[in-house]
Amino acid sequence: MTAHVAIPPVVVVPETAPFSPEQRAWLSGFLAAAILPDAFGGSAPAAAPGSETPATPAVVLASNDEAPWHDPAMALDERMKLAGDKPLAPRLMAAMAQQDCGQCGYNCADYANALFEKKEERLNLCAPGGKETARMLRTLAEELANAKAAAAPAPAATTETPAGAAGKCRELPLGARFLSRRRLNGAGSEKDTWHVEFDLSSAGLDYAAGDSFGVFPRNDLGLVDQIIAMLGASHVMELRGRTLREVLRDEVSLGTAPDSLFELISYVSGGKPRDKARALAHGDDPDGDAASLDVLAVLQKFPNARPHPEAFIDALEPLQPRLYSISSSPKAAPGKLSLTIDAVRYVIGKRKRLGVASTFLAERAAPGETVRAYVQKAHNFALPANPETPVVMIGPGTGVAPFRAFLQERQATGAPGRNWLFFGHQRMQSDFFYRDELEAMRASGVLTRLSLAWSRDGEQKFYVQDRMREVGASLWQWLAEGAHVYVCGDAKRMAKDVEAAFVDIAARHGVRSTGEAIAFVGQLKKSGRYQADVY
Repeated sequence: MTAHVAIPPVVVVPETAPFSPEQRAWLSGFLAAAILPDAFGGSAPAAAPGSETPATPAVVLASNDEAPWHDPAMALDERMKLAGDKPLAPRLMAAMAQQDCGQCGYNCADYANALFEKKEERLNLCAPGGKETARMLRTLAEELANAKAAAAPAPAATTETPAGAAGKCRELPLGARFLSRRRLNGAGSEKDTWHVEFDLSSAGLDYAAGDSFGVFPRNDLGLVDQIIAMLGASHVMELRGRTLREVLRDEVSLGTAPDSLFELISYVSGGKPRDKARALAHGDDPDGDAASLDVLAVLQKFPNARPHPEAFIDALEPLQPRLYSISSSPKAAPGKLSLTIDAVRYVIGKRKRLGVASTFLAERAAPGETVRAYVQKAHNFALPANPETPVVMIGPGTGVAPFRAFLQERQATGAPGRNWLFFGHQRMQSDFFYRDELEAMRASGVLTRLSLAWSRDGEQKFYVQDRMREVGASLWQWLAEGAHVYVCGDAKRMAKDVEAAFVDIAARHGVRSTGEAIAFVGQLKKSGRYQADVY
């Protein structure tokens, strides 16, 4: 177990107070103990050996350095078990999705600390964590509130959100003009991937290679109209100074149904429907379909429930922005920004479901219209400061997005460092994104090496991690020469498999034991030479 380092005692009584040094020290310790309760990670104050002055308990906040659960591939119950004996702030962090994606406006540790310190009241900001994270955060927030209430009167809670400049945080988005879209897949592809461009010049937004773009989408009007029909309401009914149709389109999430909606359904239902709704609100799954219930599916499941539209809207979560890795460099295309997006569509039962933001950008946004958006600065995901440093980039599928930006940046600045890109997808003929650009960069020398992996072109599936092992000796040589490694893509599988490949390469070509190879990769991360942008 990692030992917690105590912070220096908090000075509560100022030096100008009319007390002797001994009186002031004793009184400071007494008052500090009263306002720093056990819930803050410390124990009841005790007198220090050889002294009558009570020791001040330490406030233990969440930290990436002391978080063995900080692994996006780890299940929530495993993370909570690892954090089980920790104070509340680290346990709040363990409930997060561990991706440090920035979508909440923080990284995971900072979001946990903001909740713990009551600087943030919203418990539903961890989009990758979904409902299970929100439920766990509610449980921990209740524990925090009870601990503080039992210890001492708490100051009034604040709903202040992280301060930031306009266009640089989710609280203060600006308008970016949607320019165009073009499909990146060829004929025969099973995917639907789009290159999307924005004009930032009128909004005054700027960004750096490695940053992400937060987009506030709008819901599909077809879905909105189906929900209004199920409610038996009028499209033009006024709510919040707008029509019901506009509120449902722009302001609330129509995706995964929140527990509060099930609670509302239980209030307007009776008998078995009421019992089922209550069970769903408490996290149970009486019919085995809880995971597939979005807002419309709930109304279809409980067809006799007709909540008032105002209560219905209040029971829904706010429509959250979605973050996408930027696939362009401002040095290559001043005033413009591009994204690389997979349009998400799938069928449950007989209903087609849509990814709200991906299909908004791939289908519904019209060229010339203004979209609310902001730039999310990267959390430890940027090109090395020294332009001579070689870089290795692993980004299959849409994970290539930030590396297109990196390569554009290195080309525009004339950086002399070598660049090696690993890219893969299903089929070379239909899924080789930005092929002409990448081959031109390779021909010009900007892209030193391009290693490709196609999972559906052969009899056996072949992935980027397989290609990495195949060229492991060369990869090890690049690492020995100081290369920085960047990984972008799926957090649950690809990123984990790529890290395992690096461990294998370090063990085989670095002549290390498995334990030493794991430690080597861990040191790359600590030194900033191994950075990941995962989702």
